[in-house]
Amino acid sequence: MQRIFEALASAVRRKILAYLSNAEMTAGEIAARFEISKPAVSQHLTILENAGLVASEKRGQYVHYRLIEDNLANTLNGYLQEVCPVARPIKAESARKRLERDHNSDA
Repeated sequence: MQRIFEALASAVRRKILAYLSNAEMTAGEIAARFEISKPAVSQHLTILENAGLVASEKRGQYVHYRLIEDNLANTLNGYLQEVCPVARPIKAESARKRLERDHNSDA
């Protein structure tokens, strides 16, 4: 969890995540959206990847990046459960409704 929050501490990295929430992008496409050097963007991408927020895949000569949505959502949800006990009943109610919905769809 610590790595994720450290990764989210940077406005540049949060913007990268926002871009990747819409589509996969190459490192060059991401770098073109910022007024910082390509090596600096690469460092930000490495931090995001090490935090488990972004995955990369080399295709030909390009590296494509994508957001790992579940990791971000699960970490943030877990954190909220820790620091905001009021959210616990909401989570339980949401899980109960999901189970009911799944049960009703099977019938």
